[in-house]
Amino acid sequence: MISRRSLGLSALTAPFIANAALAQGTRLRWAHVYEVNEPYHTEALWAAQQIQQRTNGRWNIEVFAASALGNEPQINQALTLGTVDMIYTGVAFAGASFRPIAISHAPYALRDYAHFQAYRASDLHRELVAGYDRQTNHHAVALTYYGDRMVTANRSVMQPGDMRGLKLRVPQAPSFLMFARAVGANATPIAFAEVYLALQNGTVDAQENPLPTIQAKKFFEVQSHISLTGHITDSLLTIIGGGTMRRLNENERGIFREVLAQAADRCGAAIRTQEQELAAWFRAQGKTVQQPDRAAFRAACVPLHNENVGWTRAQYDRLQAL
Repeated sequence: MISRRSLGLSALTAPFIANAALAQGTRLRWAHVYEVNEPYHTEALWAAQQIQQRTNGRWNIEVFAASALGNEPQINQALTLGTVDMIYTGVAFAGASFRPIAISHAPYALRDYAHFQAYRASDLHRELVAGYDRQTNHHAVALTYYGDRMVTANRSVMQPGDMRGLKLRVPQAPSFLMFARAVGANATPIAFAEVYLALQNGTVDAQENPLPTIQAKKFFEVQSHISLTGHITDSLLTIIGGGTMRRLNENERGIFREVLAQAADRCGAAIRTQEQELAAWFRAQGKTVQQPDRAAFRAACVPLHNENVGWTRAQYDRLQAL
């Protein structure tokens, strides 16, 4: 599996990196943990091309996929160190630096896609982004829809009690622990690039991700059941490092912000389309796709939403009122 992934990454990214190396202008490094065939990466390549054209070749962005420059905590640290210029990162990981930005990541804090869209366009979101920028000196310039997170396992998961004692892989970010705690699962933090092998060898019993990610990362190959819990409506921030932003002139900053917002729109639309089609695709692959009792899952999670979480009750109430 590892050699196949490595070979695929090299084949797909080498032409782009080679072309970028030949281009004139200043090179920037954009790091993320997603696969080269996912919209996050393809839209990042589109944005890089647009920025190069619109800045007359002054800025040339290389996009490094599939954890090539590190896992999520590592690329966040690299942004602070200045060894990467831009990243995609989940709001849960950004919450490690500024906890209120992860408010939308609490399980069932967002009701559905429409609620996410309302939050994305809200004054609350803009205020939280401004707080993150002040806290970190970086610049979160776009929010991309990542999808509704679903549970996969090698057994049926229909009620919260079905997850009690289950070894559940969670990303290395605090807000993911809330869901595991609510359902009684044993949270096991594992880096994204290592999840397939951990599922295959039984280090963990289950994982949770949106359907497009489950397909792209091939987790369905080593899991028999997909439970449509929709427990987190997740999103990614596109962040430009503070040092990099200071190197841009005012016009270039406008170009970066506009293009990266457009890329987020394009990517989110693609993910939304994919996740609406994939339940049928997984069933065609012989997987058991189940509709669990979401009301029971939500009832288990909501009591934890304001328990030592880092955001204020007023912020939470504003989110729920959208």
